[in-house]
Amino acid sequence: MGPQHLTAEAVAALRSVEVVLAFDKRADGAGGSGDPLLAVRRAVCAEHGVRLVVVPDAARDRREGLTDAEYDEAVAAWHRARVERWAAAFAAHPGDVGLLVWGDPGFYDSTLRMLDRLGEHLAPGEGLDVVVVPGISSLALLAARHRVVLHEVARPLHVTTARRLPEALAEGQRNVVVLLNRRLDLADLDVAEWSIWWSANLGAAGERSVAGRVGDVLGQIEAARRQAAETDGWVMDLYLLCAPDDGAVAPRG
Repeated sequence: MGPQHLTAEAVAALRSVEVVLAFDKRADGAGGSGDPLLAVRRAVCAEHGVRLVVVPDAARDRREGLTDAEYDEAVAAWHRARVERWAAAFAAHPGDVGLLVWGDPGFYDSTLRMLDRLGEHLAPGEGLDVVVVPGISSLALLAARHRVVLHEVARPLHVTTARRLPEALAEGQRNVVVLLNRRLDLADLDVAEWSIWWSANLGAAGERSVAGRVGDVLGQIEAARRQAAETDGWVMDLYLLCAPDDGAVAPRG
């Protein structure tokens, strides 16, 4: 996503707040930062004349091979630590505060859940008046970039994470959008004949898109993913994966 994807409603909301809070995921403890996503948020705030307050992010257990229970607890612990840091930041900056969410807060984002938990840190009688402005989701941008409808006529669309993709395929899902990819593990799945529409860093300088039969384009996708990371310093990618027997057509665009 990029600054150009702010809706008119989002711009108006942004200009109405006193400060915007943003986590720095790579704070070095010396006032510097290597978080490229923070740089995007900083540019957005500068363009619209809003002061940005940076909050050092909490550490998260990102070890490979965590069980589902361990993964859930790692995320929960990270969220608890983030809420505590938010509570301190909100206390230091009373008034209207903005939070910039990447994409749409209703899709695979925990901002709203953490705001709910923030109430536990408020004094009696205090409360949060939360206003949510919908954003342009990565699903919408993926469909637009590839000029496709994400599902065939009257067919379902399953949205999941890379971690849960094997489970979705085992359950018989045939038309899947996959988000939150730490890496691309399709070579280990029986999807070589499936069609894929893949995009990374939508709206950023490193934006890349590839479409085709998985067995034909997997190498291209892996190379494009590396190029996106080299250009932007980060990768956020997603893809539509469609079984050959589910009415899939040749990738367009």
